[in-house]
Amino acid sequence: MIQRFADWLVYDIFGLDASTALGEAINFFFYDTIKILILLFFISVIMGIINAYFPIERLRNYLTSRKLYGLQYFFAALFGAITPFCSCSSIPLFIGFVKGGIPLGVTFAYLITSPLVNEVAVAMFIGTFGLRITTIYVISGILLGMVGGFILGKMKLESYLSDWVKQIQQNSTSDSGTWEKEHTPFSRRLPVIMQEAWGIVRGVLLYILIGIGIGAFMHGYVPEGFFEQYMSKENWFAVPLSVVLAVPMYANAAGIVPVIEVFVAKGIPIGTAIAFMMAVVGLSLPEATLLKKVMTWRLIGIFFGLITLFIIVLGYLYNIVL
Repeated sequence: MIQRFADWLVYDIFGLDASTALGEAINFFFYDTIKILILLFFISVIMGIINAYFPIERLRNYLTSRKLYGLQYFFAALFGAITPFCSCSSIPLFIGFVKGGIPLGVTFAYLITSPLVNEVAVAMFIGTFGLRITTIYVISGILLGMVGGFILGKMKLESYLSDWVKQIQQNSTSDSGTWEKEHTPFSRRLPVIMQEAWGIVRGVLLYILIGIGIGAFMHGYVPEGFFEQYMSKENWFAVPLSVVLAVPMYANAAGIVPVIEVFVAKGIPIGTAIAFMMAVVGLSLPEATLLKKVMTWRLIGIFFGLITLFIIVLGYLYNIVL
């Protein structure tokens, strides 16, 4: 429905040609902006309702006080794998977790895995590369989320969250505690929850527009065949270079799998191609722009740097194993 609306607005009302870079970029911008704003609002409402009746500090206290032997990272990564979101679409739920005070390492495990592994991409991977490569990719994607989340959690980076998100964490805890004591009915809680959700949308709107604007430009204007010349098997540095070149790009896993198939058909090593794909879907300038509302630049740099290193290592391992 959102795609049909974007098509109608851009191609019928604005009169842009769907075959041009400008038409494709503008269509991408409207579709992703509307989709992410709707996701952000409804996820914020749902998280607000959950927090109102099951104060999320209980879950937070459970996760921090019990010895779960790493299972919390596995479940967060698994949840990321079954949610069909790209990197920017994952951020609304990530904000909901951070707002509720869920341990930062656990939320990072979700954020890392969610864009890398989803059922559509897995189905396309099986059809393109077969079951063996798909299984290795899925397992390594979940492990990347678990290990990345564990390391980031051990680094105690909570102080690098933005003042904005710290404030909404404080307000959320305060509201849920008051409602629980006073047995406030749902009819009186819902307007406050929706008001807070709309406040979150307003707070990140500018970052969403800038981030998706960057993604739309990359989506419409990066010339076809631009990257292949740098990713050939003759270049020993092709894996790290492919990851660095992929960061400005923006696409979901399902959208990039056909591109990876073309890369492999042209002789690019499969590990280099998959590393490029992981960087495109898991690390992007639009994602960094959206995260700026939640994190300081230092935390974004630590997150991107660690995951970039892991993807490069996986790329070399893929080239050895596959």
